[in-house]
Amino acid sequence: MADINSLPILSDDKEKTPLSEKDSANLADLADKVSVSSDKEFEGGDAGSDDASIVVDGNDVSRLIVDIRDDGDPSLTFRSIVLGTILSGLGATIVQLYYFKPVNVSVNTVFLLLISWCLGELKALASHPSHQSSISSTPGPFGLKEHAVASITASTAAYGSAAVLNFAVQRLYYDTKVEALTAVLATFSTATFGYGLVGILRPLTIYPGEMVYWLNLPNVAVFQALHFDTAANWKRLRVFWGAFTGMFVWEVFPAYIFPLLNGFSIPCLASQHAPEHAKDVITNIFGGAGANEGLGLLSLSFDWQYIGGYYLSIPLIQQANSWVGIAICYIAILGIYYSNTWNSLSFPMLSTSIFASNGSVYKQSAVFGKTYTLNETALEEIGLPALTGSNAWKNLCANLAIGALIAHCILFWGPYAKKNLKDGWNRTQPDPHYQAMLKYKEAPVWWYLVLLALSFFAGRRFPAWGYIVALLTGTIITPFSTLLYARMGNGIATNQLFKMIAGAIHPGKPVANLYFSMWSHDVVSTSIGLAGDLKMGQYLKIPPRVMFATQVYGTIIGVAVNYIVMISVVEERREILLDPKGNNVWSGQYLQRPYVIIPASLAIGVVPTTIQWFIAKRYPKIGPFQTDNIMLPIIYMFMAWMATGLSSYITTSIIVGILSQVWLRRYHTQWFKTFNYILAGGLDGGAQVMIFVLSFAVYGASGKPRPFPGWAGNPQVGNVDYCNGNGALD
Repeated sequence: MADINSLPILSDDKEKTPLSEKDSANLADLADKVSVSSDKEFEGGDAGSDDASIVVDGNDVSRLIVDIRDDGDPSLTFRSIVLGTILSGLGATIVQLYYFKPVNVSVNTVFLLLISWCLGELKALASHPSHQSSISSTPGPFGLKEHAVASITASTAAYGSAAVLNFAVQRLYYDTKVEALTAVLATFSTATFGYGLVGILRPLTIYPGEMVYWLNLPNVAVFQALHFDTAANWKRLRVFWGAFTGMFVWEVFPAYIFPLLNGFSIPCLASQHAPEHAKDVITNIFGGAGANEGLGLLSLSFDWQYIGGYYLSIPLIQQANSWVGIAICYIAILGIYYSNTWNSLSFPMLSTSIFASNGSVYKQSAVFGKTYTLNETALEEIGLPALTGSNAWKNLCANLAIGALIAHCILFWGPYAKKNLKDGWNRTQPDPHYQAMLKYKEAPVWWYLVLLALSFFAGRRFPAWGYIVALLTGTIITPFSTLLYARMGNGIATNQLFKMIAGAIHPGKPVANLYFSMWSHDVVSTSIGLAGDLKMGQYLKIPPRVMFATQVYGTIIGVAVNYIVMISVVEERREILLDPKGNNVWSGQYLQRPYVIIPASLAIGVVPTTIQWFIAKRYPKIGPFQTDNIMLPIIYMFMAWMATGLSSYITTSIIVGILSQVWLRRYHTQWFKTFNYILAGGLDGGAQVMIFVLSFAVYGASGKPRPFPGWAGNPQVGNVDYCNGNGALD
């Protein structure tokens, strides 16, 4: 059978284009430099703390972490398409399920990567001349590129999941069931519009070395370790499989048998005979193993599904700024609550629901009725809704972060962005991985423009002017959010900005506001995910036109699967999802969207960043610190980090970050470069495979849940960390 790569538009061989003399010279020079560096880096041993070999930014990642090697193996094959299709359904299912968990854990590609590798190796064995069978249609070994294509197809399928949640909100809170075709087309619209934006922004957010998408590094490390046959990679594979096996075995304990390990807190354990008021205070401060239980101060978690390889991967500058924000968060939320700011003592300390003045959950149906339009008379009778103090603080911080994000990108990164756009246009971007991709035909800009047009016509759901404003605002914010995510490893919750705009355009119409969010905020979040995969394609040397086909195909599969899973979960877990607190397995926290916002902080957030910029111009360095390393958008975001969900993992995540990004990176440099990201991939893979098994075996994803019998490490009454204030035992 002919290989799919023989198609003219996608062929790896035919899409290679002759390089100009200048491009060839640049590539040869860069390849020589990277080759010399790579030979030294993978010999083993420890390079000590030589500053030249310490990984600090994206350029160091390109030079020291990711191998520039390109074996020219085929990428889009029948085998990769079949595996990608199967795994797209699996990946979309898992990610959609996690949106209904108390912590929104993103499913790492490592899980899908390992499954596709196992299946690919089996098919390769079957296609060997001595093992020919009817199931093989792509002869030869299972290569890195077709492996990556199958995995990226699956990960792309998950990015429409956030948009599907808008329809979950309608089912849960407004008792409205949108037709399946409408929901699928709308979800497809957000994903393809986001991908269209990503394609146009490639010179700014994909090509430069500084654009890392740090959470992709464990995936890239695993891909290259599995397929590059070198002595050093054998050592890396041993670390990977050792970490994978160990975490696979371990994860069953905190996730099922011994949940106390998810939130081990000495103050909680010591509070069993304390007075009720003292228990309430201790729970608010130290509890954190349950959804919206408390702030989890000094609690230790040993559950890797909530810690994750994130803290092994994210650069120190991001983590250090987040630690500042977390410290402020503890002080601010407790101060707001116990000072009764915003009448906080009338409500739970942590909750994302909106409440009536008497402390009960606000009956939205009473003021919106069957038409889902605000009834002013009913509103006067029932009264305005109120937020918990922590939720109000969360909204305030989100707006501060948005203002600071825009100001930081323009003031600090504006000249850099301008240079990258020029380099991308002239094909002179110096990043070695970009230069190595110049031999492949680029996916032309007009392909992405066509996607934008298709998504526009697929997504028409409410009046055209509101729809257009939503898309325009999402388009404006996407470059800022993507820049921050690509450079620092996390984005900003921009949905507060879009809520403000939606409220102004569609006052008193919450359902219309949901759709506005879909085509603004969800476009931004989808763009970031698709951009990360596109960067991984550059690291792994997958031809751009193949990446285009891969991501579009994955999107088509994903939107249908996400919708089906959402319907299943909402119907089966409706009562728990509507609970303001949920429980430690299922939670509706990501659906309980407040309608009261704090708009002034959006403008206020611009001011401190502007002042910082003027200071940085005069004093680039103050003591040992670079002034521009203060990332106010990140600090603001983490100032409300514990306002929702579980918090017991915070202390452990800080410890993991210090061990990786301070101790190993600085004092065991060679070990860090060789093993840090492969270790993160192994730990994530082991935890996620076990969670997948538990989800269907005992959590109830396949039917009736089978909880583990109660014992001291798995209490059946109250919170699992034994912080039982605030009526936990009632």
